[in-house]
Amino acid sequence: MTTILDNQKRLTALGIDVGVLDGKAGQKYHDGVALALDRLKVPVATIPPVDSKSPVTAQPKATRAINEIIIHCTATPEGSDVSVETIRGWHKAQGWKDIGYHYVVLLDGTVQPGRPEAQIGSHVAGHNTGTLGIVYVGGVAKDGKTAKDTRTPAQKAALIATVKALISKYPAIKKVTGHKQYAAKACPSFDVRKDALGSII
Repeated sequence: MTTILDNQKRLTALGIDVGVLDGKAGQKYHDGVALALDRLKVPVATIPPVDSKSPVTAQPKATRAINEIIIHCTATPEGSDVSVETIRGWHKAQGWKDIGYHYVVLLDGTVQPGRPEAQIGSHVAGHNTGTLGIVYVGGVAKDGKTAKDTRTPAQKAALIATVKALISKYPAIKKVTGHKQYAAKACPSFDVRKDALGSII
């Protein structure tokens, strides 16, 4: 038996932005969507769930106040995966003490921990206190120059699941924004406010 969350993940993997569907509205669409997806026999990407063994739930709750999540991209070419250690190396080369982001979402949707939640990040000048930074790998077209939303279906689903897990962990979070809302940058190469991420809260 599939759940509403299962169907939301399946739809997201197909590139369909369903937003938040809970309560009565979620129940009404649930059976019809499950039947349609099964009958269409459309291949669906495997999406790793954020569960009790996820990096979010594995970390102890930070004692610092956290009221916002800021989404970023690595500004690397579409389809080129980079590891947390690679990003950490880039940031340390700039003189930072550690990777600036708290979580990294790889191309396959794997969510890896970066800087501990308890530590203030280094991801948006003037907006690191009270925030958590999540970065997805990508954000630039294959030409290496043009900003592009390169998120894979698995990355989209993992970002949504990670943001939901963090909001559950830190109920004071009232905003999910993108880096470009605070700086003259293209990062994260999509408008978080118009994305499913922006409608979670």
